[in-house]
Amino acid sequence: MIWIWEWFKHSLGKRWFLWTLFIVNLLGTIYGFIWYKNQLAETPAYLTPFVPDSPTGSGLFTLVILTYLLGRHIPVLEALAGITNFKYGVWAVCIILAGWMMGNEVRWTDVMLIISHAGMAAESVLYARFYKLSILPVGIAALWTLNNDFLDYVMDIHPWLPSVLDPYDGFVGLFTVLLSLVSISVIWIANSKHTINKV
Repeated sequence: MIWIWEWFKHSLGKRWFLWTLFIVNLLGTIYGFIWYKNQLAETPAYLTPFVPDSPTGSGLFTLVILTYLLGRHIPVLEALAGITNFKYGVWAVCIILAGWMMGNEVRWTDVMLIISHAGMAAESVLYARFYKLSILPVGIAALWTLNNDFLDYVMDIHPWLPSVLDPYDGFVGLFTVLLSLVSISVIWIANSKHTINKV
């Protein structure tokens, strides 16, 4: 099993793997924006950039993969993508599981969303060793992420929750802010420990 893991890690920087990841993330991002179409239609235009959380995270990560294919690094983009893609990947998995625990029906779409969002979180950490991060880009990404939490739960534009979780909106908001802080820390630590800067 060790050789499989070593092969997989070595493949992360290969162009065939990057192209595969680019296509998968691009298709997932398009699907994600379609998923949000009803909520976007009900949101004031000036707030719409802050509504589609997961597809924004995956879309930013798709752009990161594209920059790698072009032989470039954009630290602010890497920080934003790494943090938000990880955060919303974990967030969606936790919210779906919480809905199940509260009595929500288990649907195939939920299983699909758990798998795809777990993949979002995983890829953000796996590629963290390639990011060229410093305090400034991570600080900018942190401000964006926490500001998005503020707008989500003060302006009430957060992703629609399973109905069984609606009474716990405040707890979900607190969990989301704490998850933002955890996500910032995870990406920073993962990058600091395993920086390769070659892809």
